[in-house]
Amino acid sequence: MILETDGIKPIYVQISEWIENEILNGNLQKDEKVYSQYKLADMYNINPATAAKGLTRLANEGILYDKRGLGKFVASEAKAIITEKRKNQTVKQLLHDLVLEAKQLGMSEDEIHERLKEVWRVENGRD
Repeated sequence: MILETDGIKPIYVQISEWIENEILNGNLQKDEKVYSQYKLADMYNINPATAAKGLTRLANEGILYDKRGLGKFVASEAKAIITEKRKNQTVKQLLHDLVLEAKQLGMSEDEIHERLKEVWRVENGRD
């Protein structure tokens, strides 16, 4: 992962989203230890406090849990929490933006549905 240091998204958010992606992709399994704040800081040349903030964010959301003195580990329900969070935040925002753009272009609801179905078929190898 390459951090966007000049972007709008804070680095600690980028770190937490990267860990979420690692969990969703199966690279980090439940009850597996995640990188420490110091390892993340070394990997990405960032302040350990910034890395810690990303890890704390995930712990506060129930995605990671602490084992005192050992570090942070992937919670058993982490994948489900991330999936639900992204459905409710990311996908909802993308759909909101899509509908606003489509309205500006004068598209009907049926046109939007057809375009969405078309993209879905292509992305799933059915076209």
